[in-house]
Amino acid sequence: MLSFSTEITSSKITSDNPLFQRTLKAYLLISKHINGDVLEIGCGEGYGLDLILEQTNSLTVIDKSKHVLHTIKKKYPKITTIHQKAPPLTHLEDNTFDVVFSFQVIEHIKEADLLIKEIHRVLKPNGKAYITTPNSKKTIARNPWHYKEYNYTEISKLIEKTFKNYSIKGIQGNTKTDAYYLKNKQSVERFLKFDLFKIQYKIPAIYLKLPYEIANRINRNKLFKQNNILVNSITLKDYTLENYSPDTLDFFCTLTK
Repeated sequence: MLSFSTEITSSKITSDNPLFQRTLKAYLLISKHINGDVLEIGCGEGYGLDLILEQTNSLTVIDKSKHVLHTIKKKYPKITTIHQKAPPLTHLEDNTFDVVFSFQVIEHIKEADLLIKEIHRVLKPNGKAYITTPNSKKTIARNPWHYKEYNYTEISKLIEKTFKNYSIKGIQGNTKTDAYYLKNKQSVERFLKFDLFKIQYKIPAIYLKLPYEIANRINRNKLFKQNNILVNSITLKDYTLENYSPDTLDFFCTLTK
């Protein structure tokens, strides 16, 4: 199920490539700023760890999936793995890490305020945290896996409750990625025409998860079959870090304790 889920973007499924490259970009962006003792919250399958591991004194990863942690530990024996849902970060002491990062996670968390507070708590003085999350302005349909998606004002207000020193930029694409996301939007909107009464927003998320997974996976496979050259050709270079704009796909937040 892990590799099937469209919510866990896979490095192994070809039709996931545009989203995989987009998520991996965040790891590349922080790789030049990694140092000392490092923590990742919500590591997933750990596909970005190769970009940062060499720069760390120690690396700790947290995830709610035993399966992914077992795979990571097998590949990287020196990494410390912690199996738990976050927040809180119950196994970690105050002022422990030089760098903390959490990519595409906070939108899944009900207690987002607590997560930000816990990140602040475990950071050393002057330590840095990096968070990415999708820009809600780009959302086409309800994602039942997300507890809350944020716009620029909302993510700013969330962070500034705990961190006084922070910046928010945006990961965005180019004409190539725009072509892919436009095709995706058109395909999803054709499907949503059948939801005349906006049922997706009226029923509990748990009832939408399986239909969402099936429809989203079918859609990604369909886009791949229609234009596999475009899907395969998207790389890290097609995503850049810019000032926030209407083209922002994901917020890239830098927080300093």
